[in-house]
Amino acid sequence: MKYKFRDILKRYLPVIIAAIIGAGAGYLYYLFVGCASGTCVITSNPVISTLYFALLGGLLGRIISDRSCKRKNRKEEEHE
Repeated sequence: MKYKFRDILKRYLPVIIAAIIGAGAGYLYYLFVGCASGTCVITSNPVISTLYFALLGGLLGRIISDRSCKRKNRKEEEHE
């Protein structure tokens, strides 16, 4: 089964959007809350903070995407 780019993008678009939002939130967290003493591993470095929150956002987006696909499949089965 061949996948087209459009199908792949449609499937993973919520994950990509959530990762981008997470990255922005991670940078803002570093900027406004970050650790000034440097002892906090995640929040003392803007790159690590941004990547960490992007990962969390992507995982959250994947969970949301999977649940919406399951809900859509259930609705399609009910209408058949």
